[in-house]
Amino acid sequence: MNNKNTLLGFVLIAAILFGWMYFMTPSKEQIAEQQRIQDSIRRVRLEEMALDSLRQAERKKADAQLAALQTDTAQLALMDSASIAMQRQYALRDKYGVFAGSAEGEEQFVTIENQLQRLTFSNKGGFLKQVELKDYKTYDSLPLIPFDPETALFDLSFFAQNRIVNTSQFYFRPYVNGRPYNGGDMTVAEGDSIVFAQRLCTDDPNKYIEFVYTIPYDNYMLDFDIRTVGMKDIIANNADYMSIDWAVDLMKQEKSADRFADESVYFRSLNDKDVDHLVVNKDSEQTVTNKLKWISFKQRFFCNVIVADNGFENAKMAMQNRRSNNPRYYKSMSANIEVPYDYNAETNLIPMSLYFGPNHFKTLRSYKIGLQDQINLGNFFLIRWINYGVIAVFNWLSQYGWNYGIVILILTIIIKTLLFPLAFKSYKSSAITRVLKPEMDAINEKYPKEEDAMKKQQAILNLQRQAGVSPASGCLPALLQFPILIAIFRFFPASIELRQQPFLWADDLSTYDSIVEFPKFLGMDHLSLFTILMTITTLIYTYVNNKQMDYSSNPQMKPMKWMMYLMPIMFFAIFNNYSAGLSYYYMLVNIITFIQMFVFRKMIDENKVRATIEANKKKPVKKSNFQKRLEEAQKQQARLQQQQKKR
Repeated sequence: MNNKNTLLGFVLIAAILFGWMYFMTPSKEQIAEQQRIQDSIRRVRLEEMALDSLRQAERKKADAQLAALQTDTAQLALMDSASIAMQRQYALRDKYGVFAGSAEGEEQFVTIENQLQRLTFSNKGGFLKQVELKDYKTYDSLPLIPFDPETALFDLSFFAQNRIVNTSQFYFRPYVNGRPYNGGDMTVAEGDSIVFAQRLCTDDPNKYIEFVYTIPYDNYMLDFDIRTVGMKDIIANNADYMSIDWAVDLMKQEKSADRFADESVYFRSLNDKDVDHLVVNKDSEQTVTNKLKWISFKQRFFCNVIVADNGFENAKMAMQNRRSNNPRYYKSMSANIEVPYDYNAETNLIPMSLYFGPNHFKTLRSYKIGLQDQINLGNFFLIRWINYGVIAVFNWLSQYGWNYGIVILILTIIIKTLLFPLAFKSYKSSAITRVLKPEMDAINEKYPKEEDAMKKQQAILNLQRQAGVSPASGCLPALLQFPILIAIFRFFPASIELRQQPFLWADDLSTYDSIVEFPKFLGMDHLSLFTILMTITTLIYTYVNNKQMDYSSNPQMKPMKWMMYLMPIMFFAIFNNYSAGLSYYYMLVNIITFIQMFVFRKMIDENKVRATIEANKKKPVKKSNFQKRLEEAQKQQARLQQQQKKR
């Protein structure tokens, strides 16, 4: 019977397979149609390959002709100047098409200065050659120039007349307010703006590509528009985008690098509020296919941002460290982005903006496009919101013109005042625990065995409840203060307000305050005084706190006592390279904590606490649900132990 069923199964499977093959096998007409489609695709690909080969051959031929004209001096000597010029124009025409007239020229610069920036434009490529931020200096008092002008690249590329056109190769013509400009440098008048354009012309003066810059008087953001006029018959009739290559080498501006500076390429999607960035502190790249609102090359305190009104498409961004001859070289950042283009329109306008300025939270937030989110104030939402409040208080205190050391002192007092109730509750819990120590020791002696752990815990809970103290009352206030400590740890390294602000012996609160420098040893080459003072005050606080703790009742906690002394030493090695303002803040926290402990001792009389505990013992204690469940668990455990003994 089994053999017959097996045979029947094989027959059915074979029938299904043959039936599927019969019905799924395409007909002769379908096979012919598929072959025709494949032949068409293959033919198109072959045509594209042949066309590409032809274009490459033509470009190589034109390049060879130009090279021959430039290097063969013997041939140049035999030819008359008119013939040389004719052949050169022919070679340029063959290589660049209608843009041949803009392929040669002399690089010239125009500087436009507003209240905040000094912008230098080059006619070669038509873009910004250099930006100087007038209100800032480098750590060694040089003009602050965010990127290396010798290696900066901005290149708009597109396909026109069977050629790839790269605007960085051509010489543009300057225009001001729509008129040719032959003057020198310009200054933006107060309350006014300058509309400056760089125009890449074709053979026909009515057909051109234009970079239009609108420079305001007192703003780090300038409008930047790309306009194409009359290019419908020149740019490929199937081009729906143009490509932009933007790359800069960032310059070193600060004395020290902070590992929490988050220097990277940041970007934000057009329809998304989240700001993302490339991997920090190592070479990385990323391709994003959804539309982006802006891309930023961010340093610790400054950023270079390009913003698109209608969004960028298919962005490929990269960050890397490479070799450079520039002694101030820091990092290389680049972005290849696409902007939409309507090939059916006689005139195209691609509206954008450029920001070259400080990572100042209030300034970046004023543009309402999320630029402030590239300042990393913490990933957790609670940390960020705490820092929003800290920034508001910090800005409020800064407006009075006080020294920032005083501002940090007042900020610390405000924060410690707000946390005073939590600190008082934590200290009161510690005081009650000290009062209860003799009775807790008695409970530990009464239940020394492991099987009595539940009874011991029950007795301790009863004692604490009679004293009016919760088991979590000591640690909960500390946990609630922890987010503020983390928020401040994020705030100070990111605060440009502290940059180059002196206080006492520190000449810059945003970096370390070195008092001794020496050859590098154990990862350090200096000693920061504020960090030393922070460490000393932390060790004193640890000593005072350990005197109030009882480690004898729990031998397992004894290693924690010594760990508490090691942690400040470990923190010293970390904070030694950090912001002096941060170490100064934590030093102030320790000092104010000492003052609070003195006040708490005056406020809390341990004799009165003892009297209160004795009075609570005489009162009937209402059992909580937790207490009831704990007692039931204890009874159940006792029953199980009795059953095991009977066995």
